[in-house]
Amino acid sequence: MASFNRVILVGNLTRDIDLKYLQSGTAVTEVGLAVNDRRKTQT
Repeated sequence: MASFNRVILVGNLTRDIDLKYLQSGTAVTEVGLAVNDRRKTQT
């Protein structure tokens, strides 16, 4: 049974997704992601 990882990212893509395969056949994805850090200050 193959295993997998799940990641959820929220933001705006800054460039096209780049999918590459290593010599072992493992897929590697590179993304550019812009996010806003909007945290409310506690008073």
